[in-house]
Amino acid sequence: MQAQPSEAPWESFKLHHLSPAIGTEIHGINLSRFLSTEIINWLTALLVERKVLFFRDQALTAEQHIAFAARFGELEIHPFTKNNVQHPEIIQLNNDQQHPPKINKWHSDVTWRKEPSLGSILLAREVPEVGGDTLFANMELAYEKLENSTKNKIKASLACHDNQVFLDNMRASGIDEETISATASSYPPVKHPAVRTHPVSGRKALYVNQIFTRSIDCLDPDQSKKLLRALFLTASNPDIQCRFHWRKNSVAFWDNRAAQHYAAADYWPAIRKMDRVTIQGDAPY
Repeated sequence: MQAQPSEAPWESFKLHHLSPAIGTEIHGINLSRFLSTEIINWLTALLVERKVLFFRDQALTAEQHIAFAARFGELEIHPFTKNNVQHPEIIQLNNDQQHPPKINKWHSDVTWRKEPSLGSILLAREVPEVGGDTLFANMELAYEKLENSTKNKIKASLACHDNQVFLDNMRASGIDEETISATASSYPPVKHPAVRTHPVSGRKALYVNQIFTRSIDCLDPDQSKKLLRALFLTASNPDIQCRFHWRKNSVAFWDNRAAQHYAAADYWPAIRKMDRVTIQGDAPY
């Protein structure tokens, strides 16, 4: 009798796509366990294809959260955010009545770095009953939907990114100008392609965002602002989005190279506490 081929370890998982464009929930997986290399490779491939993966009921400790993220690469420590004292890899994103959420804008994380992050893994510790959703947009589709004339205009262009939003926050917090100036010097503006090539799939994605992108090279300031305004709006197309409603111990893992996200600030004065671990990436090309 011929032996039956063994089932791949991920075939027992159930997948639920949040939209045709982006986002897949995976059920039946326990992220607190040490996952095989086969499963990590499968998750990596699915992330590249679907841009963001979601998991429910993952009561991870800080150590387990970090350990899972580290399976995908070196971890990043954010220089401007409130980090966990014992585990600086964890960014604590906490809002309550005294600390209301700020109105968000569509963005990719830390594009002001020379090597922006590969992705982030966000864990919900405490969430409001209503509101506080996160929206995600597929920026490969955003690029595909551009007019050919716009594609031709930006296909070889560089865009300038900076961290001015964080410097402004430091100033508003009363930090002295000398410290702010030193921080700005440590992280000067950078230039990345306006159209990024995914290092795994080879697909093209629009790589400008409303929070960190300031200008496009080879255009005068007025032309640059006009074009960027139009490009920023592409993430707002519902046809390329999904929306995730958080529950306690939910996890989202997004590909920062091909997706933008927007955290809805509609839940004040309710409490929302999130922990984020970010994976280092490489220089866009």
